[in-house]
Amino acid sequence: MTDHTATTTPTTDSSPTPTTDASRRVAAKRTRPATPAATGRAPRRAWFALAVLMLPALLVSIDNTVLSFALPEISRDLAPTAAQQLWIIDAYPLVLAALLVAMGSAGDRWGRRRMLMIGSIGFAVVSVGAAFAPTAELLIAARAALGFFGAMLMPSTLSLLRSIFTDREQRRLAIAIWASAFAAGSALGPLVGGLLLEHFAWGSVFLLAVPVLVPMLVLVPLLITESRDPNPGRIDVWSILLSLATMAPIVFGIKHLATEGFDALGPLFIVAGLVAGWLFVRRQLASEAPMLDVRLFTVGPFGGAVLVNLLSVVSLVGFLFFVSQHLQIIAGLSPVEAGLALLPGLVAMIIAGLAVVPISRRVAPRLLVPAALTLSAGGYLVVAFGASEGSLGAVVLAFTMLGIGIGMAETVSNELILSSAPPSKAGAASAVSETAYELGAVLGTAGLGSIIAAHYASAIRLPDSLTAAQMDASRETLAGAAVVASELPAAQAEELMRAAAIAFDGGVLVTSLIGVGLMVAAATIAALTLRNPSHHD
Repeated sequence: MTDHTATTTPTTDSSPTPTTDASRRVAAKRTRPATPAATGRAPRRAWFALAVLMLPALLVSIDNTVLSFALPEISRDLAPTAAQQLWIIDAYPLVLAALLVAMGSAGDRWGRRRMLMIGSIGFAVVSVGAAFAPTAELLIAARAALGFFGAMLMPSTLSLLRSIFTDREQRRLAIAIWASAFAAGSALGPLVGGLLLEHFAWGSVFLLAVPVLVPMLVLVPLLITESRDPNPGRIDVWSILLSLATMAPIVFGIKHLATEGFDALGPLFIVAGLVAGWLFVRRQLASEAPMLDVRLFTVGPFGGAVLVNLLSVVSLVGFLFFVSQHLQIIAGLSPVEAGLALLPGLVAMIIAGLAVVPISRRVAPRLLVPAALTLSAGGYLVVAFGASEGSLGAVVLAFTMLGIGIGMAETVSNELILSSAPPSKAGAASAVSETAYELGAVLGTAGLGSIIAAHYASAIRLPDSLTAAQMDASRETLAGAAVVASELPAAQAEELMRAAAIAFDGGVLVTSLIGVGLMVAAATIAALTLRNPSHHD
């Protein structure tokens, strides 16, 4: 009422000037550009924060890719068994995946920025320890510790993006840029790691974490404000334990079946993990403030996007696991040369992840993602029938097709996961997305990698001239055969490596066909479930 009087009083004056000035002021307000705060669009400072939040993603992808390329050197130095070789790769993503939901919930409660800082410090310190591990057992332990601190990093970065970029169009672009850090790290990992491996010991690849994390410790407090769930539930220790009891036995059971053959122990662990998972879900449904709102999985875009992430990463990591060994041990490339061979695909993955942003505004996810994943399936067909014949061009083409498809699918699915969840549960939703990624990394090596190891051990036909110890080492792993061959006369070495290559590439054919099936399954799930969420934008 008072405001109405104030605006009408000047009109009783015979002079038109006050009315004219007031009208101009109103018109100016109407035409003045809206501020970022008024429109919900992020200010320029937010994009600098995005650059900082890309560093953990860059680090994780560098770590995974570098380790795959360093594995032959590690095998020659520490002489791990086939099971230990897989655990060196898998200990990190296994612990990471088991703790991501708990750490995401902790970030929602105690602060996502705080968890990011603690994780950064711990990851850097343990990386130095891993670099100087003297035995395979200690390296596995260090990798597990890296998983513990890594679980603090990843949910925090993605959930902070959700709180910084509230405008959906900006968030979609921010997620695409953030996701490109994974591909960029995969591209830098083989090249930088290859240079290190040619001049220094394999432990140097772990020291890459230090220069990546130190800038975070300085810039995160300056650029990123703290965010948390305003109404967190109580700490649920039983849910944390059940999440661990779900992940670890399932993956261990898969690895045991692949490396030791079919017996009662493998299925027993898998069943135990499934029972723990069932109890976990029941506990979340009964809780008023669940650690993970499992009802989110009934939302089509959320559950479908999580499955797409999982199956995509299984295919990608499984591919990198076997192709890195093929290029270095069978094709005879150096680590740098092997990295350069995969560079076109990794660059294509980055470009595809960014290019899909404007396309996703016009094409529905249920059409766009299946089309992208079908291209990835074609890449696996190329490697199945081309790479095993020794064609380097087939490997480059296959990985380029795989990278384009997965780069596009991951950007769209990650954005759908965040958009489908309430902002207050951004940490938990981000943790689910990262859990799918890390579980996919575990299954990519434990599943596809173990299938290759089992096929290799059963299919290799060893020369009779080898001693019993040499036969055991050669049958254990491809790297073991290469070490034995380096100690033999030229003719015997050539015969052994020819037999090893035939057995290994036979396993590549099998796993490539499985990769095709995974991509087709992911495309089908995307077509049936993905749609733009109508809320939580």
